[in-house]
Amino acid sequence: MPFIPHTPDDVADMLGVIGVASIDDLFDEIPEDLKATGLGRVPAALSEMEIGRLMSERAAADGRALNFIGAGAYEHHIPAPVWAIATRGEFYSAYTPYQAEASQGTLQVIYEYQSMMCALTGMEVSNASLYDGASALAEAALTAVRANRASSSRRILVPRTVNPTYLRVAEAIAGNQGVRFESVDFDRKSGRTLLESLRPYEGSDITALVVQQPNFFGVLEEVDELNDWAHANGALVIAVVNPTALAVLKPPGSWGAPGAARAGADVVCGEGQPLGVPLSSGGPYFGFMTTRMQFVRQMPGRIVGRTLDAAGRPGFTLTLQAREQHIRRGKANSNICTNQGLTVTAATIYLSLLGATGLARVAEASAARTAALVRALTELPGVRPAFSGHRFHEAVLILDRPVAPLLAALAERGIFGGLDLSASHPELGCALLVCATETKTDADIARYAFALAELISTPYVEPGAAALNSQTGA
Repeated sequence: MPFIPHTPDDVADMLGVIGVASIDDLFDEIPEDLKATGLGRVPAALSEMEIGRLMSERAAADGRALNFIGAGAYEHHIPAPVWAIATRGEFYSAYTPYQAEASQGTLQVIYEYQSMMCALTGMEVSNASLYDGASALAEAALTAVRANRASSSRRILVPRTVNPTYLRVAEAIAGNQGVRFESVDFDRKSGRTLLESLRPYEGSDITALVVQQPNFFGVLEEVDELNDWAHANGALVIAVVNPTALAVLKPPGSWGAPGAARAGADVVCGEGQPLGVPLSSGGPYFGFMTTRMQFVRQMPGRIVGRTLDAAGRPGFTLTLQAREQHIRRGKANSNICTNQGLTVTAATIYLSLLGATGLARVAEASAARTAALVRALTELPGVRPAFSGHRFHEAVLILDRPVAPLLAALAERGIFGGLDLSASHPELGCALLVCATETKTDADIARYAFALAELISTPYVEPGAAALNSQTGA
């Protein structure tokens, strides 16, 4: 536990050097009537053991529900060393590393992070300063507008298989800068975006096509087809990806059919939370973005580079900073004022500990857990899978009754059962998005299935149907 190391003698020596008699003298400019005279409502001090027990009791009172919600925020196991290292003082209190000679440790961590993200996505350059996955999509759209000089339309095609929260945020940020987001429908059978849905746009001026892999439904898109269609029609490809899935899926930098004229996505973005960042009341998150080297000057934020000093020794520095603080306002790409340094540090440590093999094991275990969850739930009457397409670690289920009351009842049993899709995708009917990761056991899945079976054991009757039946004599 952190503590103040200065003894009374240390304090007296420092005050002597400063030339004051007491610490209070350092604050003598504050009027007496503004100073606190006591902490009357603060309870008596507790010992370390007592405070530890109090906090444990309060944490237990909060409870910990069994979580089967995904939709962009995922509960993965985080090895203990991740935050033990990330919360060391060297990282925990460090801010923007403007002063390279005093920030070599932080700069190296960011450089290693950028290298790992490039390796995961198959791209050439990464930045290190985005708030979250949703705003990263907005910044990716703006990057595409700047990068695609052959297009003047500022039109971005967004399939309805893209996370709807990401789209709302992108519209709020980039929509107010003249970017138009146009919706593309999906196939009701497979849950994928089909080329047929893009045919009406052929020959049009399209700036970029967004492709989410896996998509919001957890289904794997035919990314090679979509990538090649976009490039054939003069559009850039913005990939929105789950970094955990990239351990087992083709990286966006390699999307496209073999021998295609232009292989790979052009801008890749996503949410980094799955990489060692806990779910904690809606945050913290961090977004990531990678791209081709030819578009490096169109990226927002900052980029750390490796260099040599005057003596030939390796070192790290801020290589590219495309903000108005560093260059002319008219040339700035975006005013991103934080690099989410602590969560990026945690992700770097997480990836270093797991390595490529460990991350692949997490991805494979998560996919297997979701498959087991879908099998268990679809054995229940009135529950069926929505889509036939291949999936990662999320799935959409169709129920024979409204989802919201079931989720409320499951929550009372200590189970967060998933996400109700009735608001975002009403055409699916009573649709439930569920997710499982490597943290879920057979017992967890059985508990969910048992609770849901109890709740749907009674046949569902539409509200008002009983009264109608009594009136008609049915």
